Amino acid sequence: MNKKLIALGLSVLTAFTLLTGCAGEKKEAAAPLVKDLKVTYVKSPLNIPSIVDKNNQTLVKEFGKDKITVTFPEINSGAKQTEALASGSLDVCSALGGTSAILAASNGVDVKVVGIYSRAPKAFNIMVKDPAIKTAADLKGKKVAGPKGTILHQILVAALNKEGLKPDAVNFVSLGIPASVNALMSGEADAALVAGADVLRAQKAGARVLCNGEGLVDATIVIGVSGKLLKEHPEIVKKYLAIHQQNIDFMNKEQEKAFGFTAKETGLTLEEVKIMAPWYDFSTKITEKDIKDLEETQDFLLLMGMQKNKIDIKSLLAEVK
Repeated sequence: MNKKLIALGLSVLTAFTLLTGCAGEKKEAAAPLVKDLKVTYVKSPLNIPSIVDKNNQTLVKEFGKDKITVTFPEINSGAKQTEALASGSLDVCSALGGTSAILAASNGVDVKVVGIYSRAPKAFNIMVKDPAIKTAADLKGKKVAGPKGTILHQILVAALNKEGLKPDAVNFVSLGIPASVNALMSGEADAALVAGADVLRAQKAGARVLCNGEGLVDATIVIGVSGKLLKEHPEIVKKYLAIHQQNIDFMNKEQEKAFGFTAKETGLTLEEVKIMAPWYDFSTKITEKDIKDLEETQDFLLLMGMQKNKIDIKSLLAEVK
């Protein structure tokens, strides 16, 4: 009798185990649903797709269909964008300088580059007033003002290198772009590193372009996302990129409207927008040329002592499937 009871008990226990699973087996918790998406809004130097999005509310409408609220913190500084990404208060850096993305990744920030926002070597310039300054070689011993550790700074170093000069051949003063233009026009600086609409402002005030990024630096701006978001919700990132492409398509098909939006948002005239727009390539696909440009950007950061830990640039990039 006891043997029968024991056998029956074992049968019941086995059945229960098969139904419920092993007690020690742990199932991975599902990622929480995304209810809001925080995307930076950066309009400068001339980020037409972002301006189109703001005017057409493309991201808001498309993600709204999935009951996802999109908010747009205006953080222009690349360093502050990646800080916000690291803290979890930001999901997508819509237009992030390649320098900022590399520095953040080298410092352990979980950022992934999922596309290119723009390439605009013509939009990033070294400007001067003195007619005696004809090439970058003539900047030797001169005072140059501009934002340190940026694409503009990289162009200056590349231009000097092309002339056989080291970065310390000039007296570099770290200033924001508007302040750099003011320093140039007041005579406090011999050259200024200038991008976007400030190029036209400086030209109107009597300055001229000495050289730009063409043949030196592609001035690559990237689309960066939180590695956590990409890992847990690749579908969100994929949708974001698709919507961004919608804005680019609108810009190409409805050029007058897109340029009109941009003029109003930036304070430029329509004619000025038309002058500047051809400087930009907004195609998002990451090419081998882009990878090489980012690798050269890392070389610049290491040379200037701004980056301590070298990274594999390809590990920073992510293909969204």
